[in-house]
Amino acid sequence: MCSFNWDILFFLKIFSLSIMPEFLYAQNTCPEISQQLLKYGFHRDLLIRVDLGIADKGLESCRLAIKVHLPRGLYVDPYELKSLQQHNLTEALVIADEVDLEVPEYLATDSSVLVYMKPDPKCITCFKVLLPLHCRYYRPSESNGKIPVVLQNPEIMIHCQKTIFSVNCLKETETEAPCSQNNLAVCHWKSMKYKMLSKELELQVPVGLKHHLPLVCAVTLITTGLCSSFILSALCRYGPIHYSV
Repeated sequence: MCSFNWDILFFLKIFSLSIMPEFLYAQNTCPEISQQLLKYGFHRDLLIRVDLGIADKGLESCRLAIKVHLPRGLYVDPYELKSLQQHNLTEALVIADEVDLEVPEYLATDSSVLVYMKPDPKCITCFKVLLPLHCRYYRPSESNGKIPVVLQNPEIMIHCQKTIFSVNCLKETETEAPCSQNNLAVCHWKSMKYKMLSKELELQVPVGLKHHLPLVCAVTLITTGLCSSFILSALCRYGPIHYSV
């Protein structure tokens, strides 16, 4: 009889722990991420959506950021990001000393972008961001008119005033990065584990074909010659144009 009472007491203790908020958080699944490429051609938009799965007032003190790793065939325009930030659309920092917008793919290097996510008004536990991406020019191909470019899965980081998420969802690594684009003070960001809902993203970048090179050169030379001849004939016929002040 005494043993039976101890069993009941043990069961009640476990049940009381299971309904505590801390225990509930520990049982929560890690964040879920989905990403999608919008538009076509050389100028695309990367839509990233994160569902934290926790509706807690403590999230108001949290900042969520995504670190996007770009291969050398892709880049972001810092001037475009600055314009988007002024219109309160996208807040991001390029982790690079300088971004050359004109360099081709075979002369470029990999880069990373730290994107500060904004709450999704359609979902109380969700954040989203839209990041414009641009493709660089590639060398002409022998046969295929498109080259695949694989986009790596992003890294999710969070900065909170208090602990909200389960230890199982937090990685041991901690990163020092600016608190925001406007506040360059250093914050300590914790990397998080997550579940990727979408498939690995792959872009098909259009490239020229090598056997088209003679045709392209011939058309370019003929067009340049015709335009130059037209300009010279107009100057000889009508003479120089004088502007009166």
